[in-house]
Amino acid sequence: MSKWNNEFTRFVVVGGLNTANYYLFYVLFYNFLGWFYLLSHILAFFISMVISFFLNVYFTYKVKPTLGKFLMFPFTQVVNMSVSSLLIYLFVDLLHWNGNIAPLAAVIFTVPITFLVTSKILKR
Repeated sequence: MSKWNNEFTRFVVVGGLNTANYYLFYVLFYNFLGWFYLLSHILAFFISMVISFFLNVYFTYKVKPTLGKFLMFPFTQVVNMSVSSLLIYLFVDLLHWNGNIAPLAAVIFTVPITFLVTSKILKR
């Protein structure tokens, strides 16, 4: 059981929970409240990012939350989005992979990179 109780595993679990949180809020705003889809996406994204910050602080890395860490945390998402976008472009346009497969392959690379960036921000 101890091999599953490490930071990276907890990070992946939090990522799964964060994805579920995002989608739950998106559906709530978009379908139940009838808000514009882009507004629903942005608000759900920010809410899930705040939840993700606290889950990562308390569960993944077990560190004390600070305002500085909270303000730096969105940088992890910028890194994630940038790297994944670049990889998807490379896979589809340069390597001619299927557009449905490319995002899944990109996750293999972005999760460890995002883990490292997040740990640097939250553990400093």
